[in-house]
Amino acid sequence: MKYDEVDKKIIEELIRDGRLSYVELAEKVGLSRVAVKDRIQQLRDDEVIENFTVVVNSEKFGKKVSAFFEVDVEPKQLQEVAQNLADNPSVASVYQMTGPSTLHMHVLVEDFQMLEVFINNELYAVEGITRVESSILLKRFKSRTGYKL
Repeated sequence: MKYDEVDKKIIEELIRDGRLSYVELAEKVGLSRVAVKDRIQQLRDDEVIENFTVVVNSEKFGKKVSAFFEVDVEPKQLQEVAQNLADNPSVASVYQMTGPSTLHMHVLVEDFQMLEVFINNELYAVEGITRVESSILLKRFKSRTGYKL
């Protein structure tokens, strides 16, 4: 399916504020409420819009440490390890990356002590992991919701 500038504008407005009503969106893009509703439904049907969600400031909920990990895994255990990590409540996201069976993972925890507990008791306990590298987030300049079409 081909998407036009109006579809892109609808998505940009929803990225900016996912709570906009069809009427508000219609005013911003110059269409009727019904036309906007139909376009959004088509974007959802085509899985261009995967989900509507809320972006939470994790620090306000006590998750003050944000860490990123590169996790090398035995190739035969990649799916199992990825699912195990994805199921952990401290893990915000897990992606398979290019390279020798590498997973990229984002973890949110309360403090550095909890990060140490996560690494030693939860991450290193996963069978199939061969190497772990970590980086601590110092400052966020842009996140996925900042994506522009």
